[in-house]
Amino acid sequence: MSDLSPIEKIKKASDGLRGTIQESLQDEITGAISEDDQALLKFHGMYQQDDRDRREERAEKKLERLYSFMIRLRLPGGFLLPEQWIATHHIAGENSTGVIKITTRQTLQLHGLIKANIKPTIQAFSEARLDSIATCGDINRNVICAAHPMQSPIHATVHAYAKKISEMLMPKTRAYYEIWLGEEKLADKKDEEDPLYQDRYLPRKFKIAIGIPPNNDIDVLGNDVGLIAIIENNELKGFNIAIGGGLSTTHGNPATYARLASVIGFAAGEETVLKAVYAIATIQRDFGNRSDRKLARLKYTVDRHGLAWFKEEVERRIGLALEKPRPYTFTDRKDYYGWEKNEEGLWYYTPFIENGRILDDEKVAMKSALLEVAKTGKANFRFTGNQNLILADINPKDKAAIDKILQKYKIIEHTDTASVIRKNSIACVAFNTCPLALAEAQRYLPSLITKIEPLLNKHGLGDEDIIIRMTGCPNGCGRSYIAEIGFVGTAYGHYNLHLGGDHEGTRLNKIYKENLDEAAILDELDNVFAIFKKERKAGENFGDFTFRKFFAAAGK
Repeated sequence: MSDLSPIEKIKKASDGLRGTIQESLQDEITGAISEDDQALLKFHGMYQQDDRDRREERAEKKLERLYSFMIRLRLPGGFLLPEQWIATHHIAGENSTGVIKITTRQTLQLHGLIKANIKPTIQAFSEARLDSIATCGDINRNVICAAHPMQSPIHATVHAYAKKISEMLMPKTRAYYEIWLGEEKLADKKDEEDPLYQDRYLPRKFKIAIGIPPNNDIDVLGNDVGLIAIIENNELKGFNIAIGGGLSTTHGNPATYARLASVIGFAAGEETVLKAVYAIATIQRDFGNRSDRKLARLKYTVDRHGLAWFKEEVERRIGLALEKPRPYTFTDRKDYYGWEKNEEGLWYYTPFIENGRILDDEKVAMKSALLEVAKTGKANFRFTGNQNLILADINPKDKAAIDKILQKYKIIEHTDTASVIRKNSIACVAFNTCPLALAEAQRYLPSLITKIEPLLNKHGLGDEDIIIRMTGCPNGCGRSYIAEIGFVGTAYGHYNLHLGGDHEGTRLNKIYKENLDEAAILDELDNVFAIFKKERKAGENFGDFTFRKFFAAAGK
């Protein structure tokens, strides 16, 4: 075990992810939990954090950091009933900062839980039939799926795979139920033997996405496993299976890199598809790097052994050969803002929620509006991979009532007046809570866009459909590496500027300029927009132009 990373040793010695979490919770001397338990807590859907804005002040007063916890829900495919939204609204107000954050993985997270409030929060979620199992940690995370039912008449058939895969890859340990919900510990451990995760779980986090062409709204190729639905004549034929996507890197470590998933074959039939996904997880369990966590994601396992070897190993484990990949085309990756209707005649409204932060502020009372909608019981809540939500599955007779609420709170006006580039923006949490953040993201990107918008208008590009994203560090939570304009934090107030990602999410961008402050960012973008306006080809997207102009021509 000497070559195992410290986290690997913690997992193996954790007694099924129990560790000493119970004891840590009872320690009233500190707002934190023990270091080993912090690693295990992630498997229960939580991260320990502290308010980084107040570190210096508290250190001067010789006080410990202001510790709190983030909790993330497990919502396969990003679906909530209205009564579950109401419960989440109240839980957020009672136990956290009150802000509800929609993540890029179609789920919700709350920040600012103090240690004493974790159990009551999880118990309240449980009463609403919600949990946070396996939403963090070295395990299969929340399974995401193309969000909008208007994307296909058989959206429900495809969407159902998210829940099936989530349940198939759930850990067998009952630790979550014992620690948080008071379940009695099993006397016979055989009942929780876990053939998938065993006692070591996965080497690193594991992400699965299900896409429905032609809209790549969930960036399917940015995931460890991507399932691309092949639909012909409104019939699901099966899925192309892609492996090895992942966006996290480490500044200054050339061994780390972003990678898009590679399609290795096609699988038809639910049983075969599920077997293949399970097999890929077991291969990563058996062959993933357990000594260096920076090189532990599936993408490194794939590149170390080769695609051909990996495909053969999948086929060996499922007992049949994958078929040749079927043709598919992505043309966009967008949310459908405003009112839309699906094949069944049900209505959907997608409001613009900047960086997924649901709150009432001086701009818009989004949180109050959504609560009032939920109280009608006339709309389900579906979350998108772009940090938005869809008020969903609304009967035609109820549309006017929902529209009236949206008009009352000026949600429609707020959505309609947001610029195209703002609607295409994503930012990770970063400061003040993320311990990995080197720079701001969600607190800063809105004001930066306010300064970018006049530059676009100056060059007659105000309506240009450009995808822009920001992360506060190189870990890629905001998917900056697959943006047409990507910002990756390098130090407080400084970012690498990435250009050249395509509009469809099938090409990574590249670093254009490094370590820029705001003035330099605006100057560079002003120059690039001017060149784009002057030299673009007819119909050429911004990402394709910048790739052609600045990278392809230079052989980069």
